[in-house]
Amino acid sequence: MCPHSDDKTPFVEPPVHGGTPDLSLLALRQRIRQQAILAELGVSALQGATFEKLLADTVRLTAEGLQTDFCKILEYWPSENRFLVRAGVGWDEGVVGVARVGADLESPAGFALRTGKPVISNHLEDEERFRTPDLLRRHNIRRAMNVILQGDGKPYGVLEVDSQLEDEFQEHDLGFLQGAANILGMAIERERRERNLHAALERHQFLLKEMNHRVKNSLTIVGSVLHLQASQAKNEDLTQLLKEAANRVTAVARAHEHLYQGSDIDWLDLGMYIQSVCSDLDASVPNCKIHCSVDIGIEIATDQAISSALIVNELVANACKYAYPNQLGEIWIVISRLGESGFSISVRDKGVGFPVDFDPGKGKGLGMRLVSAFTKQLGGTVQINARTPGAEFVVDIPNSPRPVKSVPG
Repeated sequence: MCPHSDDKTPFVEPPVHGGTPDLSLLALRQRIRQQAILAELGVSALQGATFEKLLADTVRLTAEGLQTDFCKILEYWPSENRFLVRAGVGWDEGVVGVARVGADLESPAGFALRTGKPVISNHLEDEERFRTPDLLRRHNIRRAMNVILQGDGKPYGVLEVDSQLEDEFQEHDLGFLQGAANILGMAIERERRERNLHAALERHQFLLKEMNHRVKNSLTIVGSVLHLQASQAKNEDLTQLLKEAANRVTAVARAHEHLYQGSDIDWLDLGMYIQSVCSDLDASVPNCKIHCSVDIGIEIATDQAISSALIVNELVANACKYAYPNQLGEIWIVISRLGESGFSISVRDKGVGFPVDFDPGKGKGLGMRLVSAFTKQLGGTVQINARTPGAEFVVDIPNSPRPVKSVPG
């Protein structure tokens, strides 16, 4: 038995005839073990073993199946026209992952790759088709067998077994080696496709981030133009309307800024996003000081976050306009979790409070209509509380569960 074998089947000494073991039974036992090895490799590949593990398992089990101590996988590098010893067993330290072998017709592996045919050489010292590579000479290799490793229609390299013994590799040994190469070839194809898919996804993410960056820049310009027009307008009502419009545009721009800076283009941390919006509002409403307190880690879909920010924007604008007419004031914004069910937006002032006949459902102002529309869109509710002094708007919004992303196997 090969020292690499982990077959637990008890070894039964074959019958002896005239002092010579029955070699046919030895050969039969080896063929059975080879079939078991191919099945083991196939199951490992189907169960999604990592590519590196499949490489290591292939060289280990192939060497066992052919009763030799040496096996290696040579990865072809077209730019250098050489092979890299990508995986192997039996070789001296510093060979696997480092050593390179020529891929021209002058080596066994190169001959197999160039001709597209398996190669058996049972007497390397007498070989006339190609030279014996230095790597094989240093390890006293006397015979070698090579088959091409294909992957996604392109040659990946060569699977090679080597031996220091003077026995001979047979045609049926070549069939086993080709079977191992075919199984690994399917894994190589899968690995290449997954790598290409990953590269495509990364490119897609990059393009979306770039798009968000450009949208943010464009919206920022629009907001700046509106602020500039507001500062030059001679009508006070028009000035106020332009400022409010500018703040809405800036709130949306902030969302796109967080998207291109973050690692996820579909979800935003609501607390961090609202903090940015509040910072912009604090700079744009000179008669009000904005205080913002948020729970970090409330992740919601991007469109929900933008609608939530616009709710905050409108409630702050209304508080500055109606709670503190012609005077300085303060506004408190709180974003908090509601357990696992959602989150709450609170906007509080200490101003003059609500008029006696105030009915938010009948409000004709654009601000309250936008608050109602966005809250309805988010499936939330608005509660209005009279405070002493001032007023508080509380918007409770259910949180849509974040979908679980499947990992390609």
